[in-house]
Amino acid sequence: MTPRSLDEWLDYQQRVHALGVDLGLARVREVWRRMGAPRIAPVVITVGGTNGKGSTVAFLEAMLAAAGKRVGCYTSPHLLRYNERVRVAGVDAGDAALIAAFERIEAARLAQADAPVTLTYFEFGTLAALWIFAQSRLDAAVLEVGLGGRLDAVNIVDADAAIVTTIALDHEDWLGNELDAIAREKAGIFRATRPAVVGDADAPAALAHSAGETGAAVFQAGHDYRFESTAQGWQWQTQGREIALSDPALAAPVQRSNAAAAIAALHVLRDRIAVDDTALAAGVRNARVAARLQRFVRLGMAELVIDVAHNPQAAEVLARWLEQTPARGRTLAVFGALADKDIAGIVAPLAARIDRWFVAGLDADTPRGLSARDLIARMDAAVAPQQPEALTDITAALDAAVAEARPQDRVLAFGSFHVAAPALAWAARNGFTAAT
Repeated sequence: MTPRSLDEWLDYQQRVHALGVDLGLARVREVWRRMGAPRIAPVVITVGGTNGKGSTVAFLEAMLAAAGKRVGCYTSPHLLRYNERVRVAGVDAGDAALIAAFERIEAARLAQADAPVTLTYFEFGTLAALWIFAQSRLDAAVLEVGLGGRLDAVNIVDADAAIVTTIALDHEDWLGNELDAIAREKAGIFRATRPAVVGDADAPAALAHSAGETGAAVFQAGHDYRFESTAQGWQWQTQGREIALSDPALAAPVQRSNAAAAIAALHVLRDRIAVDDTALAAGVRNARVAARLQRFVRLGMAELVIDVAHNPQAAEVLARWLEQTPARGRTLAVFGALADKDIAGIVAPLAARIDRWFVAGLDADTPRGLSARDLIARMDAAVAPQQPEALTDITAALDAAVAEARPQDRVLAFGSFHVAAPALAWAARNGFTAAT
């Protein structure tokens, strides 16, 4: 059956290729070639890294929008609706636009009967975003890398500048467990003679070294640009330029670093696309992205905080935020995770800051999900002598945590996008509103 609705197309894409992840550019590049490989925007910025990609994309989008630019953004995964992955001028792509793009991709994929090309779910989505952007008369496009860098589908586009936010262990089944090797994979998004922004002053040396080997122009935090606190907020600076900034609306100390990397990319592209200091500052203030330490409140109830932290580096950032922003009462955690994650590494930095654990199974949501029982078994040493409560799913865990919580407590839901999505839906159903 030919798919007609968006849901039918997405279901088809889940089934049409045997592998959920099939790293490599040859197949997706061939289909894009058959589609005519149109230019997607006059300026393209690619954002890779272990953590902070989504927030950095949000800062770039807000800064460019504040400068009056028409921006296309591609991010993944989505939280509540697939359409969130593709935005044009701040608006999620409609079903009709996505379906038309998928039809064009399918026609190209099957154009040569003797040489049909297989595509994964993610590759379909990436090509759809590129196709929609090419039809949208953009000033700039911002593309988030999905997995790794060198072999990710997004990398078929030669970006005018690329950012790598951080390097840490994650997706070890695909990327390995050597930081230098991961850094080299992520450096694959850099291009010769083009700016390569390294957002972490302490990134493995292999990242800058690999960028240098490609001939990219490295622009690294702590070396080529800096940011520091001031009495009024903070300041971004490089040779010949200083920008006074207020704190981001996005919580967590690391958001200054993400915003600084976004500013760095627009600074090095200043001859290609004009974004003045006023627009940069407005973008820092205005950027929003769901489920990044996002707070929800309801009168007479404990506050709810939702975060997608799902690896040890992100958990350490979350732990620092909990330390710097303590709850008036207890902190009750709703936690779920995927089987390929370093559970002990995630839980260890948080254990001293969590008073009660409500552990939810994700095994019914995704084949990669851990059951509550298996997750508790992998947490056990890190949270002892606490006794986590096992729940079937995120909804049940939130019901239990909020029922036990007092108004001065905090309920923290984290561990995966598979936690954040149902938590956001639960908050909406139960009358919680996003705190400003």
